Amino acid sequence: MNRRVLLIGHPRRPEAYEVAERLVDGLTAAGIEVAGIADELAAFGIAQRPGVVTVAPEEAGVACELAVVLGGDGTILRAAELSRDCGVPLLGINLGHVGFLAEAEKEDVERIVACVRERSWIVETRATLEVVATDGRGEVELHRGWALNEASIEKAARERMLELTVEIDGRPLASWGADGVVIATPTGSTAYAFSAGGPVVWPDTEAILLVPISAHALFARPLVLGPRAQLAVELVPGAQGRAVLWCDGRRPFDLPDGARVEVHASDKPVTLARLSTAPFTDRLVRKFDLSVEGWRGTRRAH
Repeated sequence: MNRRVLLIGHPRRPEAYEVAERLVDGLTAAGIEVAGIADELAAFGIAQRPGVVTVAPEEAGVACELAVVLGGDGTILRAAELSRDCGVPLLGINLGHVGFLAEAEKEDVERIVACVRERSWIVETRATLEVVATDGRGEVELHRGWALNEASIEKAARERMLELTVEIDGRPLASWGADGVVIATPTGSTAYAFSAGGPVVWPDTEAILLVPISAHALFARPLVLGPRAQLAVELVPGAQGRAVLWCDGRRPFDLPDGARVEVHASDKPVTLARLSTAPFTDRLVRKFDLSVEGWRGTRRAH
């Protein structure tokens, strides 16, 4: 077998076992090798099947032409950590709730197998954020990370709000007492930023979002910034609240008093595999179950 597909996921629902089996059976029958991390393959019960190989997490995407992810958005975000450096596109099969990043549902396994066999998927590039935390003077790097959806700075204790100063392109914008702030990509506009009251931004828009979380201030509206914007959030020194930096709701880092978090667009994207060129509008309608009753447009859905 010269072709290899990476399988990522963990069975959290009973139907996951059947989906994994059907997927592996279809791919290996087409002469496509299936690779995966040992404990994940074992959890699905497919580790010993012919055509299935085990790989180390740090080498998961090597020599793979595609990564098929079984799960919800959280699983896809975890898969992005494995695939980003090697540029392997992610194709998500939704086994969660909304599954906004997922391209297919569990009923689409045969269609996915055919798509992989024929290499007919469409690659979509999604912007990511580079995130760096430094000391209060910005001289000592404390932590470095990246995010596909968002970087969020949140209070560590329920009873203490944070005192934050926001900087845009080297100039101070405002200081807020808040539960935190979300800095998101267009991809992340329908995730945490959406829940915090931010706008929905089409994924092909070049922009960075800044959304305050429960800010006690008159000017605390979501901001849509250009793709080259340089953002920074500083914790006001001496304030009582303590903060945690999250990237995609994962990889938490405790920020010390007076820390500074700098965020800008990264030059290393994440790629998603799509099965069709259906517009983002259709995805919004389907995933959020929006009512379109009464529409009389000329291009009706079939």
